[in-house]
Amino acid sequence: MLKPNNSWKWYFDDSCQSLMLDLGHDMVFRVQMPAKDLVPDAYISNSFTVDDASLYQTFNEAVRYLPLSGPRKAELALNAVAAYRYHKPILPKSWFFEALSEGYEPEMGELVMLQTKFGAAPFLLVENAGSASLCMYAGESVFQLDGRKNLEFCQPIKVMNDRVAVVSAQMLADPSYAMVG
Repeated sequence: MLKPNNSWKWYFDDSCQSLMLDLGHDMVFRVQMPAKDLVPDAYISNSFTVDDASLYQTFNEAVRYLPLSGPRKAELALNAVAAYRYHKPILPKSWFFEALSEGYEPEMGELVMLQTKFGAAPFLLVENAGSASLCMYAGESVFQLDGRKNLEFCQPIKVMNDRVAVVSAQMLADPSYAMVG
């Protein structure tokens, strides 16, 4: 498991047009976020802060029950930190998802379930902005939103909070567990 330290640095790599995280020891992490989705601060070199490390631990703790390898869990947690810190504000795209809850107030770092007419999938809640939340897809297979659009691993999407349902450890442990709305 990766252990954050004060030598980690965020920087933008012009050659591959991507936000990167230098982890030291000749290891570099490439953030899975298009340059067009980054705020201006992403283009300036920044240290991996204590707040970033705290977020990383929060997200890493949340994904521990997901049926992913250790490196994939670290990838998801690091992408979530990058999205929290550097993703441009976006509008919700709730029309892809069914309403699952009423009055539920999800918290940052929670695993939530989103459901389309094609199925349900786990998402990591990156940020709750009041009535809507930025969520990051936590499944390894492509998740179909509609007949033309899909989400891939670590891809963020913002949805209204009435579209999210809490994910229990039982739901993650038993893939045949059916979610009812």
